[in-house]
Amino acid sequence: MNELLSLPFSTVLLLAAVGLYAGIQNALAGGGSFITFPALLLAGLDPLAANMSSTIALFPSQMSSSFAGRKLVGGVGSVSFKQLFLISILGGVSGAFLLLYTPVSVFTKLIPWLVLFATSVFAWGSFFRKNSSQTHQIQAPPYILLFVQFLIAIYGGYFGGGIGFLMLAALSFAGQQVKMAGATKNALAMTMNASAVIIFMFSPSINWGAVLALGFGGILGGFSGVWLMNKLPDKWLRIFIVFVGAILTAWLFIR
Repeated sequence: MNELLSLPFSTVLLLAAVGLYAGIQNALAGGGSFITFPALLLAGLDPLAANMSSTIALFPSQMSSSFAGRKLVGGVGSVSFKQLFLISILGGVSGAFLLLYTPVSVFTKLIPWLVLFATSVFAWGSFFRKNSSQTHQIQAPPYILLFVQFLIAIYGGYFGGGIGFLMLAALSFAGQQVKMAGATKNALAMTMNASAVIIFMFSPSINWGAVLALGFGGILGGFSGVWLMNKLPDKWLRIFIVFVGAILTAWLFIR
């Protein structure tokens, strides 16, 4: 509580507003950590503390959006949600331990390319692939999707920036409709981050004041984002996801 009181009131309001927007964006498309991470840096945290604090702060919003969209969550073809759930936990734990022993800079140069790739795959699957909306059957052997999800989960536990886009691309390409893919990636993002949060919360580097301010806004954003996801037509939701992905990709390359 002392940490929260030590933050300027304007910083608390800014972090809460950033959390609100990040929660909405995460629920709809992903990439919220690209907003929260620099906000925490501006609040005075070092990169490692900002990364871990962002992961913890966004976790409640992931829980709220997962709960709100739980009826749409599912597997893909012969790959059950339980399998995706378990592989996400395993990958998330692995990535979190990697973060504790390796610098974040290892992945920073890859992030723009990952987001560009994920946005391109999602756009192609949503607007250009023939009959993409008429099938829910996985297009590749089940182990391919599980392996891809495991890699995404490792990255999610390690850094997390762009995992929403990566999972949307993988799930949509495998055959899920956009709203179901959105709800499923929210639940899986919560799963892989849960393991990372358990590990990070014991770190002395965490600024709990910043986490509380950011997390409060994030919870409201998570519920708001799922409400918008249920109200927006599929076409407009796809357009929004691709638009956010394109903006984030451009920003990541030029920053």
